[in-house]
Amino acid sequence: MIENAKIVLSPKELELVSNTDWILTKHIIINKVYRLFGSIAIEMQSAINNSDLPQEVKDTSPKIAKGENYQLLPYVMLDYPRYFKAENTLAIRIFFWWGNSISIHLLISGKYKDNAINKLERNFSLLQENNYSLCIADNPWQHHFGADNYIAFQNCPSEKFSTILRRESFIKIGKEISLSQWDEVPEFLKTNFIEMVGIVGEVEV
Repeated sequence: MIENAKIVLSPKELELVSNTDWILTKHIIINKVYRLFGSIAIEMQSAINNSDLPQEVKDTSPKIAKGENYQLLPYVMLDYPRYFKAENTLAIRIFFWWGNSISIHLLISGKYKDNAINKLERNFSLLQENNYSLCIADNPWQHHFGADNYIAFQNCPSEKFSTILRRESFIKIGKEISLSQWDEVPEFLKTNFIEMVGIVGEVEV
C-alpha cells in the first residue's frame, strides 16, 4: 500500500490560510481596478469616436476581463479598440498585473500594420523620448517587460526598428507604470492611449 505523502504548510502559509483579510482585500482591489478601467473606457470611446480610424474598428466595444494566472499572478485587462480579424488586428490593451505594474499596449498586424509603417518610422523619435518599448518576441500575447519580450526604444537603433517593422507579421509597442504611482495611472493611460491612437490614425482631443 502506498502511503499518502504528508503535506506540510509553512508558518507563513498557515498564517495566510487562516486569515481572510488578505483575500477579501484582494477582491476589493480587483473591483477598484474594474471601476477604474470602466471609467477610462468611457473616455477611450470618446477618443475613438473622434478619430479617423476605420469604421470596423470604431464599431468594437470595450471589454474588461480578469484572470488569476498570468505568470501565476492575478490580472485585469481592458481591450479597446479590439479588432481581431484573421491576420488583421488593431487593438489597445490595458493590463493590470498584480504585484508588478499597469501597462498599455498597441498591437497591429496585417493591413493596419502596413498602413502604419511610415507613420511609425516618422514617430521614432517620439517613441524614444516618451519611453515606449518595442516587442521583440514572436508571441504578441505576452505583456511583461522582460528583456526577452520588450526592448526600450532608447536602446533600439532606428535601423533595427525599420527591419522589425517590415519583417514581422505584427508590431506591438508598450509602456508601463509602477503600481506605486497609482494616483498617476488615469492620466498615464489617457495620455498614452491618445498617442497610440494617433500612431494609427488622427484623433481630435
